[in-house]
Amino acid sequence: MTETLTRPNPGTYYDYPQQDASGATCVARAWAKTPAPLHFDEKQTTIERIKTLLKAKDAVIVAHYYVDGDIQDLAMATGGYVADSLEMARFGKNHSAKNLIVAGVRFMGETAKILSPEKRVFMPDLEATCSLDLGCPAEDFRQFKAAHPDRVSVVYANTSAAVKAQADWMVTSSCALAIVHHLDQQGKKILWAPDRHLGRYIQEQTGADMILWNGACIVHDEFKASELAAMRKKHPDALVLVHPESPQHVVDQADVVGSTSAMIKAVLEGKAHEYIVATDQGILHRMRQLAPNKKLMAAPTAGESATCKSCANCPWMAMNGLRGILNCLENEHGEIEVEEPIRSQALGCIERMLTFTSSHPELLAKAQHGFIKHIGAA
Repeated sequence: MTETLTRPNPGTYYDYPQQDASGATCVARAWAKTPAPLHFDEKQTTIERIKTLLKAKDAVIVAHYYVDGDIQDLAMATGGYVADSLEMARFGKNHSAKNLIVAGVRFMGETAKILSPEKRVFMPDLEATCSLDLGCPAEDFRQFKAAHPDRVSVVYANTSAAVKAQADWMVTSSCALAIVHHLDQQGKKILWAPDRHLGRYIQEQTGADMILWNGACIVHDEFKASELAAMRKKHPDALVLVHPESPQHVVDQADVVGSTSAMIKAVLEGKAHEYIVATDQGILHRMRQLAPNKKLMAAPTAGESATCKSCANCPWMAMNGLRGILNCLENEHGEIEVEEPIRSQALGCIERMLTFTSSHPELLAKAQHGFIKHIGAA
């Protein structure tokens, strides 16, 4: 029988980041640090300077789909990469550059450093983090794991190096379902952290025995099922794409449930003309480039009285800017360090994931092991 979440310390919950005395972890501070937009001439000058320094310093930009479109374009134009967290990790490890500029949030930079200790890894802003990471402190996770010693611990990529150091497996939304299914087939019971929505979805799809940490992404948790239903009525022919970090009643309305890469694949290969997209709006930039003739609409996060109908923007992803990248290259600012033995301990769960995904492409290619209901592979 599937068990429900039991926390070792029931008085402490970390669904959302807690603001400390300085405000260092609060969302308001993240938005306050969003870089001011550059004027056209200044932007072009900054971009050209970055291009020159990338070559001079043997550096490459690895960016997530959620960061600013200018950064995504710059990464692609300079031999870098724009991807989900799984492919970001793989690209950074395999690329020959001595210096990696990771445009995303902190756990992505840490993962790059864990995989490539010989490389220098920089981020435009080291305070760019993630509510899932903040909501799963290493000591709390240690207690959680100690309370369930008979279970295989599987953690989402959106966690700190210190949490990964304690885990048996790391997964991303691209491969989580396949890996949990694989473990379930081996008779393993799962201890899952930190996103409860993704964990619930995997549990539902695989039937695995899972205990779930009680965390959520502050972006995806805001999608509203009632507002999505109303939007679907206005656009009855639209295909609904939903990230599995979203609440169940939102996921239940989806035609495609998947990672960022799966969503892009759905837009490219889908026959529909209109798409409602329930994830961070940063992904729309790449979607529009790849499918310029299709209509893409951001899924709603709020009702009629809200200041924005769809507010799906990660405040920490928004902290990445062109000036920050230039600062990395000119001043070696924002370098990520992961101390030993945390790095070597965390390496095991990440390499286990990379080995599995490389060795079992047939599992990832099956619809029941991806997240796509109607078109196949994630």
